[in-house]
Amino acid sequence: MDRCQAKQVHAIDFSPAYVEHAKRHNHDPRIVFQVGDACALDFPDHSFDRVLSLLVLHFVPGADRAIAEMRRVARPGAVVGATVWDARGGFVANRIFFDTAAALDPDASERRARNYTRPMTRPGELKKAWLAAGFRDVVDEALIIRMEFASFDDYWTPYVGKDGPGAEYMATLGDVGRARLRDAVRLAYLDGEPDGPRSYAGIAWAVKGISPS
Repeated sequence: MDRCQAKQVHAIDFSPAYVEHAKRHNHDPRIVFQVGDACALDFPDHSFDRVLSLLVLHFVPGADRAIAEMRRVARPGAVVGATVWDARGGFVANRIFFDTAAALDPDASERRARNYTRPMTRPGELKKAWLAAGFRDVVDEALIIRMEFASFDDYWTPYVGKDGPGAEYMATLGDVGRARLRDAVRLAYLDGEPDGPRSYAGIAWAVKGISPS
């Protein structure tokens, strides 16, 4: 969407903490942040010219309901799009963590399997879902970015937080287990070189279609 043409943007997230953080750092009065459920959007039918879901559908139980809601709130002719991580084949930084953890702990192997087989993350799944929802002129592609880290500590910080599959797994470990995993992941990050910046490819599947009349 062209920023200069946007009169208002409504952004929702299921997590109140994320919404409050976004509000504190928002400097554009056109953007409205609120807590919401992707499967039950609190907007009237045909409300928006653009409807986007960014890196979230693979975490939504019953993603088909969320897609149906996106279609419901889109005006006829609106662009409706989404992205999800190519979790299995294109998320290098995340695989470093889980592949290392799985080598140390069978429980981590089970979590890795769940994380990399989420719905909508396989090639073509988004397009298939968009076609099933009745969108027209559906186009899908892969988007590639670089994920930049200043150091191992920069890379490791999200895993000692509270959100995401990696942090959830870390919370199940004791002090010894966390230290053991940190040391092993650090070796994978360093790859025999001094600590410092690293750049990893990150691939997301993307799809867009036109809302029918």
